[in-house]
Amino acid sequence: MSASPSEVNASMLSSSEQQAAGRQLTVAMVALGLFALGLIWTWLAPQQSGVGQLLLGAAALLVAIPVVRSGWYSLRYPDLHGITDLLIALAMLGAWATGDLMTAVLLPVIMIFGHVLEERSVIGSQEAITALARLTRSRARLIGSDGQITEVDNAELRPGDRVEVRAGDRVPADGRVYEGQASLDTAPITGESVPVDASIGMEVFGGAISLDGLLRIEVTRTGQESTLGKVISLMQSAERSKPPITRLLERYAGEYLVLVLLIAAVTWFISNSAQAMLAVLVAACPCALALAAPATAIAGIAVAARHGILIRGSAFLEELADTSSLVVDKTGTLTYGRLHLREIRVQPGIDRDVVLRLASSLGAASSHPVSRALATLVGSEQHLALTDVRERHGMGVIGRSAEGELALGRPELFESMGVAAPTPPVHDGPIAGLALNGRFLAWLLLSDTLRPEAAIALAELRTLGLNRQVLLTGDRRSVAESLAAEVGISNVRAQAFPEDKLHCVTHEAQQGFRPMVVGDGVNDSLALKAGVVGVAMGKGGSDIALASADIVLIGSDLRRLGTCIRLSRRCRQVLNVNVVIGLGWTLAIVAAAAFGLLGVAGAMIAAILHNLSTLLVLANAGRLLRFQESLPRLTGAAPSWSRT
Repeated sequence: MSASPSEVNASMLSSSEQQAAGRQLTVAMVALGLFALGLIWTWLAPQQSGVGQLLLGAAALLVAIPVVRSGWYSLRYPDLHGITDLLIALAMLGAWATGDLMTAVLLPVIMIFGHVLEERSVIGSQEAITALARLTRSRARLIGSDGQITEVDNAELRPGDRVEVRAGDRVPADGRVYEGQASLDTAPITGESVPVDASIGMEVFGGAISLDGLLRIEVTRTGQESTLGKVISLMQSAERSKPPITRLLERYAGEYLVLVLLIAAVTWFISNSAQAMLAVLVAACPCALALAAPATAIAGIAVAARHGILIRGSAFLEELADTSSLVVDKTGTLTYGRLHLREIRVQPGIDRDVVLRLASSLGAASSHPVSRALATLVGSEQHLALTDVRERHGMGVIGRSAEGELALGRPELFESMGVAAPTPPVHDGPIAGLALNGRFLAWLLLSDTLRPEAAIALAELRTLGLNRQVLLTGDRRSVAESLAAEVGISNVRAQAFPEDKLHCVTHEAQQGFRPMVVGDGVNDSLALKAGVVGVAMGKGGSDIALASADIVLIGSDLRRLGTCIRLSRRCRQVLNVNVVIGLGWTLAIVAAAAFGLLGVAGAMIAAILHNLSTLLVLANAGRLLRFQESLPRLTGAAPSWSRT
């Protein structure tokens, strides 16, 4: 069974880092063994102290090779971790120069053990990425054109293929259910702890597990284009990104190195103590400071992914904490973006069930959004066989069945056909009429549906300080204002084109607000890019919107906007503590080393204290992993609203 590109990439990154850490640990253990052997030899055979010194020298030389190599690399590609490598290399060379072989061995050994602890800390995200990548690998039951089922690797699936998912199987790729019903565990992808009921017409995610029932799915996306593939890609890019504070520190990395060297030189000049000078070089290693932001950011991104929130980079995680206004789209964001039958007004003497069957049959013959909504009113097995189907552009569709000529469409369609139709009812959404053999049967009133969590989610954002909220939509003002009143938004911008949405967001910024923009469609992509943070609805969102957004809500649950804000603010608190630990601890050790307070083994004590500060930073960042979201409970039923 072949692995997906995402899994290969993640596993290669993880294994290469583990192998490098393993090699460093092996070198350190061998050097430590030679060091212990040299000390034992010197103690047991003092008359042969030269042999003991040779063993110590061999141990020092063994650990010197990777340390000097890292220091040389750091000269060519400087960063905060590189400064640590460079300072350790200088301290080790200083110990060599002064004949202090004990320090020359133990100092790099202590630092290697510290680096291995960092690599294997709970904050490392490569294991999480690899674990996610494993979800992309599964077997798929491919349904052939003759109905025969064959098992294939899901990497061989292509859009348009049809697969069968039994109870206990993992959904092999993103797709749309065309037959069957089952409960799906989507926790690995969306963070939802409650199983989701999948039925005909519903889109499902690859990686979800079927708990019961039988589904037949038409594949829509595979590999890196699938939802899970995008999760892995976003986590990989986020793991490689650098937070703003890290970039700021790296900008002055060269100046920091010069300052440390000056302090070390002054310490040696005043105290005439090589050990104190070496201790200053080691104590000044900014490893804890360098880890302060990345450890916090990676932990925050991992927690967000666990709750079905994808954050493209740590910069956006920080920006979230400062957002002060919300600009939100309507269709597909506050609403589902799908039409549903809201009401049927049949003519006297007409059977409602007959109307449903006729409208569904004719609706299945057209790709118009209104027709697609009506096509699911009854099961496909109840649809009538139609011939001579033709669409009247902008008006409706006409077809012939065994019961006669059917017409489904706008009031103008019936006027053009000479069918006497009653006055259309007052309704903000789409209206479709149905006629059979020239006799008008019924009006069908359709509408979009407000997400049940929309009002609660926006109210929670107001409690978090986002009191200014703007509804931005291309829909009619009457529809937009009705929905805005229901969810508690007072500012409405209706009938907006994509460029109008862009101007609205930039105007928010010019007024001093820091807008968070939430949308899902192609016409939201410009606005998503213009906001301080752009949030896209992952379920049903367009590819362009997902590419333009900084944050993606996989399950499209608006209540997770509040989770984003709370997590961002918690990350900022942890980051501030980490910076204080990293900076304060480093300054304290440097001061103690410069004043000779670390004793005759100052360099080794400084190395131990340095690693302790690193572990404190990692442990503090690890507290984020215990973050739990508290989603407001849904109460009542959501009303229906008009138009897409």
